[in-house]
Amino acid sequence: MVALSGGADSVALLLLLKEHGFNVHAAHCNFHLRGVESDRDEAFCMELCQQIGIELHRAHFDTRTYADLHKVSIEMAARELRYRWFEQLRQDIGAAGICVAHHRDDSVETVLLNLVRGTGLRGLTGIKPRNGYILRPLLCVSRVEIEAFLTEKGQKYVTDSTNLEADVLRNKVRLQVLPLLRELNPAVSENIQRTAENLGEAQEVLDAVVGKYKDSNILELSELEKYGSSEYIVFEWLKNYGFNGNQVRQILDAECGGIVSSAMGYDVLKDRSRLIVEKTENYPQGVRNVTSRPSKRIVVPEEGTCGLDENNTFRVRKCAVYVSKVPHIATLDAGKVSFPLTVRRVEEGDWMVPYGMKGRKLLSDLMTDLKMNVFEKRRQLLVVDAQGVIVWAVGLRTDHRVAVGNQTKTVLEISFDSV
Repeated sequence: MVALSGGADSVALLLLLKEHGFNVHAAHCNFHLRGVESDRDEAFCMELCQQIGIELHRAHFDTRTYADLHKVSIEMAARELRYRWFEQLRQDIGAAGICVAHHRDDSVETVLLNLVRGTGLRGLTGIKPRNGYILRPLLCVSRVEIEAFLTEKGQKYVTDSTNLEADVLRNKVRLQVLPLLRELNPAVSENIQRTAENLGEAQEVLDAVVGKYKDSNILELSELEKYGSSEYIVFEWLKNYGFNGNQVRQILDAECGGIVSSAMGYDVLKDRSRLIVEKTENYPQGVRNVTSRPSKRIVVPEEGTCGLDENNTFRVRKCAVYVSKVPHIATLDAGKVSFPLTVRRVEEGDWMVPYGMKGRKLLSDLMTDLKMNVFEKRRQLLVVDAQGVIVWAVGLRTDHRVAVGNQTKTVLEISFDSV
């Protein structure tokens, strides 16, 4: 199927595909943005398709209402509406692809626009000839060649008057910037397109490098030293989590323990010589270190099993005396622990007397000694008894004051189980 606007580009594409023996359907969108001109374009497409024997599918959109409702620009609204409808139509008629008429000049304009706005390497590679079912067969030809083809055929087309006004950035590039560049070099469009293709090959090489790390939430910065610079690879790795270029520079410049949050709900942590990504836990955005924060508390009133969340449970029971040797089970002197128990995360100022020690130790210092990263620290769970004693830093240490000893008659066994 061909996205047919009635302009020179889409008309040429429709004729070319028909001449080359493809079974072609045309699809026209009326966005009702240009008054009678929008209706003129639709009427032209209907007449053209009737003349050359091609089935035409039409859709009408209230584009302005959609833009207001979804808080997007008119341009973005039109794009979302048409591509959504194109895909649905493609499936309905069983088309192999959706052909759109972007040509070489469109790709060159895109490169220049991205350069003006600021972009990475990918933004300088121009428009891609294929994106899923979206196909762009005309990227190898210019607008001048398209118009010459239509003149030779004696084929008319319509002109969107808004494309003739230098009131938007793309039109300014097309109508003002590119003509000036052609005065410097008549082959500027060809040269920019060739450069974009070269950069596209370089992008493929970088994609292969980034692909080694894409399935991991940990990136070892030391491994990237062999590539000379790590910033671009880090950006490509982090962009899928919603991080932008400025945030990448923030996290690379941050001290160990710094965290940056993305708008998509992810945190990236700089942990010594590596970066770690995890889901955000509703902290403010920006670089920050772990400080005091409220934590969800679960009260365990007596022996039994309780769910912390859909993946984790706590089980508390009294049993014969023994000492646990596994980290997910704590054995305590039942006579020294008071119910109810509270399960919560570490908070600023928490301390305990780790088993085997006589003096108190801040949990923050204990976790640092164990070389836990910030994400691990903020996930750390504690079990606190009714007297406020931290009886167990889950998976790390029990408290010496409630440890099983020679006088213990009954053990309180607390187990932490993950599904």
